[in-house]
Amino acid sequence: MSMESQIFMIQVSIVLLFFSGIHGSLCTQESDIPASDLLSRTHNDASPNITPSIAPEAMLPLQAPSPLMPFTYTNVPKLSGHCAFNFTAADSILRTTATDCWSTLAPYLANVVCCPQFDASLVVLVGQASSQSQSLALNVTHARHCLSDVEQILESQGASEKLLEICSVDPSNLTESSCPVIDVNEIENSLDTSSLLTSCRKIDPTIECCNQVCQNAISAAAKVLAFRHKNVTTSNGAPDLSEKSTLISDCKSIILRWMASKFDPSSANRIIRVLSSCDINKSCPLVFPDIKNISKESGEETSNQTSCCNALNSYLSRLQQQSFITNLQALNCATLLGKKLQEANITSNIFDLCHVNLKDFSLQVDEKESGCLFPSLPTDLTYDQTSGIGFICDLNDNVAAPWSSPYSGAASTCNKTAALPELPKATSSQLSKGIYMKDMVYALLFASSMAIQLLI
Repeated sequence: MSMESQIFMIQVSIVLLFFSGIHGSLCTQESDIPASDLLSRTHNDASPNITPSIAPEAMLPLQAPSPLMPFTYTNVPKLSGHCAFNFTAADSILRTTATDCWSTLAPYLANVVCCPQFDASLVVLVGQASSQSQSLALNVTHARHCLSDVEQILESQGASEKLLEICSVDPSNLTESSCPVIDVNEIENSLDTSSLLTSCRKIDPTIECCNQVCQNAISAAAKVLAFRHKNVTTSNGAPDLSEKSTLISDCKSIILRWMASKFDPSSANRIIRVLSSCDINKSCPLVFPDIKNISKESGEETSNQTSCCNALNSYLSRLQQQSFITNLQALNCATLLGKKLQEANITSNIFDLCHVNLKDFSLQVDEKESGCLFPSLPTDLTYDQTSGIGFICDLNDNVAAPWSSPYSGAASTCNKTAALPELPKATSSQLSKGIYMKDMVYALLFASSMAIQLLI
């Protein structure tokens, strides 16, 4: 991709207005209550006595206010009063989470933005709370109260009401799971904490996924905790590899919480997002339907190019209904689909034959059916008082989908000798050139396509 390629700022104001009749009324600018004010109220507080003279009506698409109207909510979260989280200190990251997981957009942004940010916010909240409790995990009852409070706060700021379901989060995400060490003092007496913090303090999002300096430090620390009080063996004395893997994974979560307690919430959130981006970019989040129709129309010799490409394009259109993905995820998805097709005895490079690009694997957002690829680096949605919710993605990068050997390993951008197509770059200079899409019919088409999906 040339440096002149534009990265568009997709404005989804129309999307939000379109869905407002289905998912509840949006309120006026006077109702923009700071989160710190909302967080100080619980269900035990005296509720304000507000009796509207006229019952509010659901906002219909054709009755939507001007796109310049800000999107604000007046919902006051009903907190349990039994959670020790410092929500006020984490106000900024909670607002970011609510925006990243905004209402009906959350399912489409779950993998690339919403869930990574939601997970990071939970890690930060537990970690910050440990400064008082000296524990890096909650018991089940406390976890249930706190997760409910977080959910209430995020919903009051516009996040999806199905956030826990979308991100597969439950109270166990706040407990110790199987890690045997959760006490702050014991952790600090067991580890070289200075080295651990140094490895992650200045984490570089552009190279961490390859050099893994912070990740390796966390893994080493997690192994120390995992076997501090446990002998992980089977009944015959052999190492239990499955339990060992689970232990280390759970202790990594404890290490992340401890690290979150040593940084301010925003810095901790940034570190965790960088680490999560390394994980999500290793895989393809799409669910692949059966490829029998492509196999039938393409065959070994690809005798009928038109029918073959029609079948492939029809298949890709089903993938395009699932979610937004990053450029590296698109590379993984293309590689995976290519291998599946070759295993089905399709020997010709039908990606090249049918002009398939990486952006064809992501959600399509404009009248030209352009795929919208998110950058591989951590990104967030933006909120503007006048134009609403927006996000940055690449609409006009035409990287050809690779046709790899079915026996080759997964493509890696860390392998300097690998012959990979040039990927969209997410540099700060390019991001600063992001522009608002002038032709709002693009956003309208995007809104319409998502509305159809929700109503089917």
